[in-house]
Amino acid sequence: MVRKAKTFAQVSDTLGAHMDEDSLLDAFAEGDGLVTNTAFSRLELAYEDAGETTFDTVLFRSCTFDGVDFSGCTFRDVRFRGCRFVRCIMDRAWLNRVDFQDCSAPGLSLVQARLASVALSSCDLSYANVSETSIDQLFACDTRFAEAALQRARLKRVVFDGCDLTRIDVFGTPLSGIDVSTCAFVAPVLSADYRELRGAKVSAEQAVTLAELLGVIVEE
Repeated sequence: MVRKAKTFAQVSDTLGAHMDEDSLLDAFAEGDGLVTNTAFSRLELAYEDAGETTFDTVLFRSCTFDGVDFSGCTFRDVRFRGCRFVRCIMDRAWLNRVDFQDCSAPGLSLVQARLASVALSSCDLSYANVSETSIDQLFACDTRFAEAALQRARLKRVVFDGCDLTRIDVFGTPLSGIDVSTCAFVAPVLSADYRELRGAKVSAEQAVTLAELLGVIVEE
């Protein structure tokens, strides 16, 4: 999985067509518009409703989205490079082959979204709400998830590589299929019986740290 994620993250940033802001807003106004085979640079959108638009083979470079509602949108073969998401919503969105690199999205809401194939590199998703989300494949490298909520999510293949998971809230989310062996997994919020830890891949050092944090007695 790591090899696939790194290959995906290195896809060329060159696309032939470019669309302006007015054309994008027209697609939003259609309610179920289509934006395909195009690129945007230094776009600034504030308090717009994307209206369940489909983004297919799109590049966003150095764009700012402030209060934009992407709920119900489809992102397929989409790359975000150096973008900022402020108070944005992607609830019930479908993300398939989506790559975020050097992006800032603190507090991003992804409630009940489906992440079919997503790569994150050097991003900030602290305080993000990813509750009740279905994650088929996620690779996150050097990404901040501090204080993020991952409650009652369904995880299949997830790798956190060198990520900050300080106080991540995984209450009600079984961590089978998740690899956090290279992360700072500090003060996690878990259910009382610690069932979320079953099947999670952790390093030997983390196992000791988690036992101390949770007050669990580990038999010799």
